[in-house]
Amino acid sequence: MADLFRQARLGCLFASLPASFYSRVQPRPLTAPRLLHVNPQAATLLDLTREECGSAEFLALCSGARRLAEDIAPIATVYSGHQFGVWAGQLGDGRAHLLGDVTTSSGTWEIQLKGSGRTPYSRMGDGWAVLRSSVREYLASEAMSGLGIPTTRALALAASEDPVSRESLETAAVVTRLAPSFVRFGHFEHWASSHVEQAALLDHVVDRFYPACRVGSPGAPDLPGTALALLSEVVARTARLIARWQLVGFCHGVMNTDNMSILGLTLDYGPYGFMDGFRINHICNHTDTQGRYAWNAQPSVAHWNLCRLAESLQVLGCDIPSLEACLRPFESLFLQAYRAELARKWGLSAWLAEDTSLENDWWAMLHAQRADFTLAFRLLARAPEEPEPWLALFADRAPAVAWLARYESRLSIEHEPAPERRARMDRANPLYVLRNHLAQEAIEGAQRGDVTMLDRLLTVLHDPYVVHPGRDFLARPPAPDTPVVAVSCSS
Repeated sequence: MADLFRQARLGCLFASLPASFYSRVQPRPLTAPRLLHVNPQAATLLDLTREECGSAEFLALCSGARRLAEDIAPIATVYSGHQFGVWAGQLGDGRAHLLGDVTTSSGTWEIQLKGSGRTPYSRMGDGWAVLRSSVREYLASEAMSGLGIPTTRALALAASEDPVSRESLETAAVVTRLAPSFVRFGHFEHWASSHVEQAALLDHVVDRFYPACRVGSPGAPDLPGTALALLSEVVARTARLIARWQLVGFCHGVMNTDNMSILGLTLDYGPYGFMDGFRINHICNHTDTQGRYAWNAQPSVAHWNLCRLAESLQVLGCDIPSLEACLRPFESLFLQAYRAELARKWGLSAWLAEDTSLENDWWAMLHAQRADFTLAFRLLARAPEEPEPWLALFADRAPAVAWLARYESRLSIEHEPAPERRARMDRANPLYVLRNHLAQEAIEGAQRGDVTMLDRLLTVLHDPYVVHPGRDFLARPPAPDTPVVAVSCSS
C-alpha cells in the first residue's frame, strides 16, 4: 500500500499541462466512511493485495480522507461540451478528483474519485454522489469489462450516512475508478479557440496514447497532420465501440460530448440500461424526452459528437475538407465492426451481402414482439436442434419459425459441425448482463449494508459467457410484475 501512495505522490501526468487545464482541490471526505466493496479484478490491475485493500489507508484514500502532499494535490479538470445537442459552455469535473497516476505491471492508471465533493466546476451541484448511482456505476463498468467492451474500471465503493438530497433524501458514496486517461472530447472543445492550449493537449494525448499519430519531426512538428491522424484513430475507435454497444443492447443514456472518451472507452455511467424486451427506439433515460439518445440513434449521435471534436481542431490549422475526410469513414467502419460482430454472434464465418435481409427481419421481429434481447441471441445457438426454448421468447411463433428456417438455410453453407458452432456462439453471446432490476436489488441490499447481491452480480458479470451453477435467476428477464426502474440524469 505504501508503494501505491508513493507513486500517487508523483502526481498525475495531466497536471504537467498548463495550470489553466485544471484546479488543485482536495476531496471532501465522507463522514465515518465504511468500505462497502472492493473489486478484486481492479485491485489486481494496481498490484494490490487483499490485505492492502482492507487497510485503513486504503479506506482513507477511497473516501477522500487521505491528504496527499500539498505540492501534488488532487486535481479537477476543466472541459466544455454539448449536452443534448446544445452548447453548454464550460463544464468540468464537478464531483471528481484525480488523485494521480500509478504505473504497475498492467500499465499506467489514473486514479479518480467520483462523488468526492465540490470543485470549481461544480456549478450549482453539491459535488456528491448517492449510493444508488454509485452502485450502478460500479457494476456497469465491470459488466462492460466482462463483455470485453472498452471501459473505465471501478476499484472500490465507499459509503457513509451523510445525507444527500436528490429526488428524495439519500446517502453519500464515492466510487474509486480507474482509466488510462479520463480525457474527453469536451477537453478539446474547451480549447477550440486557443491554439497554444489545444496544441499542448494534443501533444499530451498523442505522446501518451497515440504515438503512431505523430506527424513531422521534433524540429519540425506538423500539428495539423498530427491532429488529423489522431482524429482518424478516434473515429475508428468510437465506431468500433458503438458497434459493440449496439450488439449487447447497451444504451448509454446521455451521450453528451463531455461523456465521450478520447480513447474510445465507455465513460460515465449514469442513466444507462441494458435492454430486456427489445425496442429499436428504446430510451433508457426518462430525462431524454425527445429520444435523442435512443438505442437506434447512438451511432448517428456518436458521429455528430465526432464532428464537434473535429471542429475544435480547426484552431490547429486543420482545414475543413481534411477534417471531413477523417470523419467520412465512420459509417463504413461502424458497419464493418457491427456486421463482423453480428456474424460472430450468429455463428457465421463471414458476413455476406444477402445477410442484410436476415438482419433487418431479425430486428423487426424482436421489436414487434418485445423479445428479450440477450436471450434471443444466447438461445439461438441451440435453436436449430432444440427450437423450443428460443421460440418461447416470442408470443407469435409464426414469424420466429419462418425466420429460423431462413437462418438454418444460411447455416447450411457454413459446413461447420453444430457442437463447434454452438461453442463459438456461446463465446459471443453473454448469458448475463446487468439488467436494471438486478442492479436495483444490489442497490437495495447495499442500502441495508448487505453486499450479497453485489457479490453475486460481479461474479457472473466478470465472466458472463459461461454458465454459473445456481445463478439461473441472474440470467432471467424481469417478471411481468417487476416494477420498472426509472433512471434519469440524476442516476
